[in-house]
Amino acid sequence: MGRYLLRRLNLFLATSLVLIAVLFITTSYFPVDQQYALTGIESPTLQQQALSRSEFKLDSNGFNQFLAYTEQRLSGNLGLSVTSQKPVIDELTQVLPASFELAIFAGFLAILLGVPLGVLASLSKNKITQHSIMAITLTGYSIPVFWLGLTLSLWFGVELGWLPISGRINLLYEIEPITGFMLIDTLLSQSVYRISAFLDALQHIVLPAITLAVLPFTVVVRITRAAMLHIMNEPYIRAAEARGLHTGTIVLRHALPNALIPVLKNMGLMLGTFASYAMIVEVIFSWPGVGSWLVSGIYQRDYTVIQGGVLGVALIIIFFSILIEVLHNAINPISRKEIYAAN
Repeated sequence: MGRYLLRRLNLFLATSLVLIAVLFITTSYFPVDQQYALTGIESPTLQQQALSRSEFKLDSNGFNQFLAYTEQRLSGNLGLSVTSQKPVIDELTQVLPASFELAIFAGFLAILLGVPLGVLASLSKNKITQHSIMAITLTGYSIPVFWLGLTLSLWFGVELGWLPISGRINLLYEIEPITGFMLIDTLLSQSVYRISAFLDALQHIVLPAITLAVLPFTVVVRITRAAMLHIMNEPYIRAAEARGLHTGTIVLRHALPNALIPVLKNMGLMLGTFASYAMIVEVIFSWPGVGSWLVSGIYQRDYTVIQGGVLGVALIIIFFSILIEVLHNAINPISRKEIYAAN
């Protein structure tokens, strides 16, 4: 297992270096001065120019420039935002919690609703029920996320007026950021209106979370169904049935835990797609996360924000993809057997 973890660490480092190399090469193609693209300082003084040339080794060869670029970016020096002239790392850390909150809430909805439906589709003997569930998942998988988000906003936000369609919370509530997660910060707030603020934040997250949860929901349903159909024919399930155990006990204690293993693996494989969908959802619902911040930087030609946003999002996706793979192999006996056999 130690060799396996070391290989995964090497994979993370190698992928990160390739990513940084792509960003470094791309920076030289920006239609602005290289020093301006690297630092974001609009009108640098002579001292700032000398400092940036020294930090990024702009007077040296390309390899030394790449090493300096890697060192500066990994140390947290992402430059200043061209638009706001604030450190990009500060802006990135401010918008990350909002994206994490939306992603966690959407993932929770997808698993909470997708796993029971997948189990029902696999165990039901009614063909109408099976075909209906699979038709719903196929439809949800095929719907464009931007169309779904706009439609939900029109129906439930504009026409019915049930739910808000932009932002994280009503501007009338003044909530001090503690964790960065609005649902948690409202409950931790000392305000007498914290319960009202929590309910308001919950209403704000419903529409974007549902829109973002549709894709993973359909994947969870289909993978759970396929895994349950396979597992319910395994010998140990037949043995449990022969012992007279109740079907619910067999499903919850023996079949479902094993069926969730491929679900975990596939959730890791779709992190990139999930992140790209999250950016679209954040723009549609004006959710102040990394996606809307990065898209705004692209529109404003904020080159340091583009570099910092792409680097941050990509490193997070790479890290969590490898982490999910490690967790999958840790809880899957078959995978552990293959790892030990390879070693």
